[in-house]
Amino acid sequence: MKPLKIIFMGTAEFAVPCLKKIYESPHKVVAVVTAPDLPRGRGQKVSFTPVKEFAVEHDIDIIQPGVEKGSLRDPQFIEQLKTYDADLFLVVAFRILPPEVFELPPLGSINLHGSLLPKFRGAAPINWAVMRGEKETGVTAFFIQKKVDTGNMILQKSISIGEDETAGEVHDRLSALGAEALLETVELVAAGNPPRLVQDESLVSTAPKIFKEQCRINWNLPALELKNFVRGLSPHPCAYSVIHDEHFKIYKITIDSDKIAEHLAAGTIAEIDKAEGIAVVCGDKKIVWIKEIQPPSKKKMSVQDFLRGHNVSTWVKLD
Repeated sequence: MKPLKIIFMGTAEFAVPCLKKIYESPHKVVAVVTAPDLPRGRGQKVSFTPVKEFAVEHDIDIIQPGVEKGSLRDPQFIEQLKTYDADLFLVVAFRILPPEVFELPPLGSINLHGSLLPKFRGAAPINWAVMRGEKETGVTAFFIQKKVDTGNMILQKSISIGEDETAGEVHDRLSALGAEALLETVELVAAGNPPRLVQDESLVSTAPKIFKEQCRINWNLPALELKNFVRGLSPHPCAYSVIHDEHFKIYKITIDSDKIAEHLAAGTIAEIDKAEGIAVVCGDKKIVWIKEIQPPSKKKMSVQDFLRGHNVSTWVKLD
């Protein structure tokens, strides 16, 4: 089997294990395409993407098209891609490619998606799978076509989701699983005639990008939905609640199976316990305990540490 020449396209940390796995294989990563250097994080310092950091460390050619609309259709960018004469493009946690790009390599362009397609098509599949209380998720490698996340599937690998697992924890496990799946996919393509399984449109669900305003906790939800909502947004972009006009991020809650608060409104603080945390009433009158919290302009902390420095007795209701 002849080693393939590959251009790898990715930006986020999720893509790094995939790039590493392909780089260490017999196949040749001739170039990496990633997002431009931009101000990132709280300090807004200009920094490399995680994928670029790996490429720099391993002396791989780097291409960084602009962020503006149409930059991936720029003739200069496309001509630059052509110079590498790559057999295959691999795309993990990158942008939507136009046909002018994904049709370039003779063996096609393959995307690794963080769900069991056709479930959770979209930008935030891991978050939505956890928020919806799914028991299973996985990764799918598929050939890119014009309509996003709809291409013929080559390979899928699945994992179970723990009932207390956060989106961040699932993300890390899927990132490792995805690296294995992507290398296996490349081997299938290199061997010739890889599977091309058509997605079942009757099973489609969507996972659109999540914006900050969608992360506000609705305490009227039942306890289980609330728990899934919080863990599905933890650690990023993170659920929050408003207390005295300030936003408090909430990373973890647990359900109290023994307590019911029939006569208290949803969002009411039912109890404060320095060992257990802050008990809040849900829409189904069950109680959840806030376990991890981040006050404005502070670091994430356990609720026990939080209670040592804050007078929660003045709080009546969470909004």
